[in-house]
Amino acid sequence: MEQLKLENQICFPFYAISRLITRAYQPHLESLGITYPQFLVLLVLWEKDGQTVNQIADKLILNTNTITPLLKRMEQLELVSREKSKEDERKVMVNLTRKGQKMQVEAACIPDELLTKLAGKDIQREDLSEMKNQLNHWIALIK
Repeated sequence: MEQLKLENQICFPFYAISRLITRAYQPHLESLGITYPQFLVLLVLWEKDGQTVNQIADKLILNTNTITPLLKRMEQLELVSREKSKEDERKVMVNLTRKGQKMQVEAACIPDELLTKLAGKDIQREDLSEMKNQLNHWIALIK
């Protein structure tokens, strides 16, 4: 049953690297008082504020029933506000609050700090960029 050995699973290295990278983000995000999924939502909104729940969920490849509790918690933290769309009441618009906008400045250094940390482990930035492009290509194919 070779096909059931962990070492033969294509999914395991992806799972493992995802968890390890998320763990590397943790100290930075703890200082901001947010989780990694909340950071991802903020990244989406920092890129373009005022998006619907569905747009955010699509961008993060999540179901709306996964993102809704996340957004509720972020609203309690006063990072985002949620309100029904004026054009279509079935849609819920998500906007950054002033606190959510200000956090962008505090978070701006995180990606570079992580790249520097990875580069210290003999990982080349060019290799990371190439890998990211390949993964994005696969995501587009599988999605």
